[in-house]
Amino acid sequence: MSLFRRGPGRVTAAEAARMTADGPAVLLDVRESSEWDAGHAPAALHLPLPRLAEGAPLPDSATGRPVVVICRSGNRSRHAARILADRGVRAVDVVGGMTAWAAEGLPVRDRRGAVGTVA
Repeated sequence: MSLFRRGPGRVTAAEAARMTADGPAVLLDVRESSEWDAGHAPAALHLPLPRLAEGAPLPDSATGRPVVVICRSGNRSRHAARILADRGVRAVDVVGGMTAWAAEGLPVRDRRGAVGTVA
């Protein structure tokens, strides 16, 4: 996880899946609630970018842990990773976001836990 030591970096969806499954990092989805409800990574935490930008704290389970930030395409997550880095959080974002996540064949679940879609 050396990427976390250099400030906000970028990782692939496959790297994000490994970092959050096998390591101490958490996956933070910064999309809007309607996007989250349609489909998200099963173990992801949710905090929409506007709330993060307004100063909302990370969910308790992410506090003190490295954060891998994801959105739909990678634009919002890159901005969120910068915000988090400015707060002293070790953060990287996912290039291609949930679109890349789904293209890798990684699981996407809707708000009910069924197979979801990337909105």
